[in-house]
Amino acid sequence: MAMAASPATSSTVSRAASYARPSNAPIRAPGAAAAVSFPSRHSARPAALVADARASRLPVVAAAAPGHQRLMGSLTNTEGLRFGVVVARFNEIVTNLLLQGALEAFERYDIKGENITVVSVPGSFEIPVAAQKLGKSGKYDAILCIGAVIRGDTTHYDAVANSAASGVLSAGLSSGVPCIFGVLTCDDMDQALNRAGGKAGNKGAETAITAIEMASLCRHHLS
Repeated sequence: MAMAASPATSSTVSRAASYARPSNAPIRAPGAAAAVSFPSRHSARPAALVADARASRLPVVAAAAPGHQRLMGSLTNTEGLRFGVVVARFNEIVTNLLLQGALEAFERYDIKGENITVVSVPGSFEIPVAAQKLGKSGKYDAILCIGAVIRGDTTHYDAVANSAASGVLSAGLSSGVPCIFGVLTCDDMDQALNRAGGKAGNKGAETAITAIEMASLCRHHLS
């Protein structure tokens, strides 16, 4: 005759079943810390994070911590700001468009033509020297450096692009005046034209806007 299971036995079986490990669960040694899983970069991202990433293309002003002051340049308080523009003639079909974009941006933000000086140099390699001279003259609040370097079949591209970038940085540091890097470094002419007023916008205009903000910051807050 079959014997009925005692209450204690039934309880033990139920408890064991509730603690049963799923077949795909990892085995963990007694006393070992529980494993923590992290989402991979391929996991689905919340819509809010995607929206934040898209919005990051726009300028974001975070609130300063209590007791702290946040300083930043203005695109509206531009009265009296003066700018030097150094533009390379090499790849002139591109650099003329970049210069046009920069000058239109200046006009849009109420920078008077009399407060803009344009200096023409042979190529992007020569930009840093002229930028440093303008910066040290004490006449300008910021210097725009505009050029276009397009990759060819030799290593000349790398030499010119690297020298232009490091030279513009050095010009700004040595003169104490913001020198804004607006030299395009592209694989071909199509890329350059797309960035000089084509589907990718005009980097000359972007360079001018950056220069205005940095000039305002240095004159009104960091001088």
